[in-house]
Amino acid sequence: MFCVVSYDISEDKRRTKIHKVLSSYGQWMQFSVFECDLTKAQYAKLRSRLDRLINAETDSVRFYFLCECCQGKVERIGGEAVRDDSIFFA
Repeated sequence: MFCVVSYDISEDKRRTKIHKVLSSYGQWMQFSVFECDLTKAQYAKLRSRLDRLINAETDSVRFYFLCECCQGKVERIGGEAVRDDSIFFA
């Protein structure tokens, strides 16, 4: 499943931890925004890890799921090229 993850974390130390966790699951696209291509198990683990890190009263993490059809409709202007993790070299 492909999802866009956005977050609003009130404390710098927690925000850095959230960023580090998300970096191991997807590609950083903009400040507080990641794109992740996850299995159901990876999503469950990521959600659990983030849930333990945030302060539910002041922080927020949102997951926006995109179907394959919608992924093709994403339009980009500028920024870093999207990484294709499906290409492997021997």
